[in-house]
Amino acid sequence: MSRKGKVLVAMSGGIDSTVTALMLNEQGYEVVGITMKTWDYASSGGGHKETGCCNLDSFNDARQAAVQHGFPHFILDIREEFGDFVIENFVDEYLAGRTPNPCVMCNTHIKWRALLKRANALGCDFIATGHYANVYQSDNGRYVISKGLDELKDQSYVLWGLDQELLSRTIMPLGKYRKTEIRQMALDYGYPELAKKSESYEICFVPDNDYRGFLKRRVDGLEEKVNGGWFVDKTGKKLGKHKGYPFYTIGQRKGLEIALGKPAYVTNINPETNTVVLGDESDLESNDMQVNKINWIKYDGITDGMEAITRIRYKDKGAISNLYNNDGGLRIRFYENVKSIAPGQSAVFYEGDEVIGGGIIDYRSVL
Repeated sequence: MSRKGKVLVAMSGGIDSTVTALMLNEQGYEVVGITMKTWDYASSGGGHKETGCCNLDSFNDARQAAVQHGFPHFILDIREEFGDFVIENFVDEYLAGRTPNPCVMCNTHIKWRALLKRANALGCDFIATGHYANVYQSDNGRYVISKGLDELKDQSYVLWGLDQELLSRTIMPLGKYRKTEIRQMALDYGYPELAKKSESYEICFVPDNDYRGFLKRRVDGLEEKVNGGWFVDKTGKKLGKHKGYPFYTIGQRKGLEIALGKPAYVTNINPETNTVVLGDESDLESNDMQVNKINWIKYDGITDGMEAITRIRYKDKGAISNLYNNDGGLRIRFYENVKSIAPGQSAVFYEGDEVIGGGIIDYRSVL
């Protein structure tokens, strides 16, 4: 038994998770690699081959690295667990006129729980991933997530849903490095092809990036049920027919296929009436929103009016806001207007680089 303990490392076959496993192995941890199969893309009827973390090449790359460095590797099939929650939530949210974030849902409800369950079965002290973020125990005893050193790669936003039990067992060694350093490590470990490997940004179960096509294949008769609804302006005036409300997202400008003589943006979606509201860019602005399903990280709650930087999407730099307890969730009031607050997306609250907590955007106020 290693004096540092035994760690179960989630290995996708990509550069980040592979370097994570090799780094921890070199540091003296007893490493066990595990690759999770979350989705069989062929079953969705898509026209593209599997990519990203759920293809045979990735499984083989992960296993090969483990064999070469002398630690065990397992493949874990969690397609049933993944599909029941993540994909149903993805579909249900679009049908409710909202914009889901499946990576957050997977991390929060599936991936970490699956890892911890197998870590316990294998006698592992820790679980580790290749995320660019940090986790540590603060002076108040709580386990805290903070931003990764590489601002361009920071993934703290998608980890807000992890509870204290999961964080207390989690190691994320890449948070202290920049991506360029990780590529150099891959070269140093003898994996030049891995260092050059392109990164995957698509949703794992929609590798062709066509979520509309996925919804059509997933929901029988969806296109026929929602086709022919109306684009309307904010007064309710009909502007033209659309292809179905689930196929549009808040803030969308391209692909509307309607000519109004000026740029138009999706500002609201009403599934009950199958209407999509179009407006000017200024109509996307708001300084107030409700966030529910809160998970606290740095603290176990807040006092009303606490100041925080709130991010409303993955690449959002964040905006200064005040947080108020409200109706079992939080009311967020921004100092200045922000654009394109989308119900269904995550709102994550920061104090400096540390994550206070996060939740799901329920609605925004209309100016």
